[in-house]
Amino acid sequence: MKECVIIDGVRSPNVRAHAEKGWLRNVRPDEILTKVYEALFARNPKVKPEDVEAVFCGTANQAGMQNDIARLGWLAGGFPESVATNGICQQCPSGMAATEHAARAIMCGEGDIYIAAGVEDMQHVPMAFAIDFPPRLLNRYNIADIPMGSTAEKVAEMYKIDRKDMDLMAYWSNKKAVEARDSGKFKKEIVPIEGEKEDGTKFMVDVDQWIRGDVSLEKMATLQSPFKPGGVVTAATSSPLTTGAAALLLMSRDKADALGLSYHLKYAGGAMAGNDPTVMGAGPIFAVKKLLERKGLTSKDIGVWELNEAFASQALAVLRTLGVAQNAPFENVNVWGGALALGHPLGESGCRVIVTLNNVMKTDFKDAKYGVATLCGGFGNANASLWEKVK
Repeated sequence: MKECVIIDGVRSPNVRAHAEKGWLRNVRPDEILTKVYEALFARNPKVKPEDVEAVFCGTANQAGMQNDIARLGWLAGGFPESVATNGICQQCPSGMAATEHAARAIMCGEGDIYIAAGVEDMQHVPMAFAIDFPPRLLNRYNIADIPMGSTAEKVAEMYKIDRKDMDLMAYWSNKKAVEARDSGKFKKEIVPIEGEKEDGTKFMVDVDQWIRGDVSLEKMATLQSPFKPGGVVTAATSSPLTTGAAALLLMSRDKADALGLSYHLKYAGGAMAGNDPTVMGAGPIFAVKKLLERKGLTSKDIGVWELNEAFASQALAVLRTLGVAQNAPFENVNVWGGALALGHPLGESGCRVIVTLNNVMKTDFKDAKYGVATLCGGFGNANASLWEKVK
């Protein structure tokens, strides 16, 4: 089989999904995708849009402005009609599923050049928009246990996650993100896009909007849970509503060599897992275990982790159960911050964590052999992918 390598990865700034305060509130999700695609081609001039075999694009809610955004977004951007597209939905892991599908196609010899992307505009297409739940679900689950906040509270109770530990994780997620932002580390991946400040002033958005530079443990301790009376999950320990897009340029290793392109990581495998949707946040436990067992590895073999922080409760449950870490600050997990600070644009995040993992392993962990990106997803979806340093 062929080897699939990452040539490049970019993303938009992650911005607030808010009609008045969001910096990209007047930019459609297809337009954000176009900027991301254009940046990939501008940064890699040896690859032309018509050279791409197919584009796989993940989106959690394929409705409204995101209806078949894989195809319509590509065409609206003026890219070649001859390039095939495929929309992928696995809820939050959609962008990761898109990446894995593209990687497998390359390894099977179906094509040499693919784009894997993820996008979500949680302002224009809010969660549960146009969803019609099957009535038969009520025969199996209490529908009140399905919303994300409820699942986070349930995970905190099941895995005995302490409120103070969750606050500490959110604190360090923001601290790490501030450090990465201020030292210019995200400049390797963020594509500047023109947006608007709250007063309407136009400016180039080149940083993530949600990162809190003044994060305070004392202030976090005063917050109440909006999900459950006397609950432990708060706004500070929940990923915020966000808009963003990300994309990866994937290629067969022999094609990359023929074009004289450089790369650092190759796809080493992935695993999807399903679990009880009322504790959806625990999903990466099962996906990562399945992945590592298949590869004959343990968590100790993994040099770098990118775990999407949907909620601090589920992230801590995953890290502790897998034996990766106990409490923040972490040595090799989300070293540039996570979704508690950066935001979580559902279908984008599965691709974004791989984009960031690639950059972290190129710079801060150059000698790490393996990196894992993983995340949970609504309705009990989870995914994990393994990336290996190229010899």
